[in-house]
Amino acid sequence: MPELQRISTVVAMQAQSETWRREGLCIGLVPTMGFLHEGHLSLVDYSLAHSDRTVVSIFVNPLQFGPREDLAIYPRDMERDLDLLNQRGVDAVFHPETVEFYPPNFSTFVEVQELTAGLCGVFRPGHFRGVTTVVAKLFAAVRPHLAVFGQKDYQQSAIIRQLVRDLNLDLSVEVAPTIRETDGLAMSSRNINLSDDERRRAPALYRALVMGKERIEEGRRDATAIIADMRATIERDLTTDIDYISIVDPDTLAEVAEITGPVVIALAVRLAKVRLIDNIAASPPQR
Repeated sequence: MPELQRISTVVAMQAQSETWRREGLCIGLVPTMGFLHEGHLSLVDYSLAHSDRTVVSIFVNPLQFGPREDLAIYPRDMERDLDLLNQRGVDAVFHPETVEFYPPNFSTFVEVQELTAGLCGVFRPGHFRGVTTVVAKLFAAVRPHLAVFGQKDYQQSAIIRQLVRDLNLDLSVEVAPTIRETDGLAMSSRNINLSDDERRRAPALYRALVMGKERIEEGRRDATAIIADMRATIERDLTTDIDYISIVDPDTLAEVAEITGPVVIALAVRLAKVRLIDNIAASPPQR
């Protein structure tokens, strides 16, 4: 197995990408902020299976953190991440320094409208501008043929797909299923910051999502009533600090009042140090 390459500059990454492209190889990219878990590794496995060369980026992007968010305590362990990726057979890790991506005179941003207006966009102003800017820069550096994102960040994936369509970028965006702990909690690097009690109670989010999905599959159409049931479960079993529980159209992310077709149920809550998000797809019975 070839040794994992560590690439830290845009110029070096572009040069390696150009070499692979001249050889006719398909390049897959898995963007991450590091502190990898099985959810990330499932995206890596997807890229390994669908491309000839896989690049994993590790970059904790300061642009997507608000002033009161968890940039300072976001978990990091580069050596552990590199070991995991080397074992997996990844070809290269791209891990630029912050100044490499955002030099002192940096003043250009990429912004997708409409899809960023709801859900997390309401509660994290500027977050998605940071996401789309860094992803555009990663695409420019790695020049992948495909990029793999996770279903857990459903809104983000929809926004990245819009970005690729609108800018006519020559790559495909693939979305892989959410990977969960055995008790249903969606895997996240931030889970390590949960207290023991919070971790014990956190699966209430998935239980609420499953309950909402079951209500829809039973034929209930009133989104407001379903959301009320979910809210009661979360407030009873986990927290009253709920950013949102929404039932939205899978494509436009617009809120749905009467459920007549496929939807996505999405939610976000805040605990002491951690903000947790999750979602699930659901469809009413066919008539």
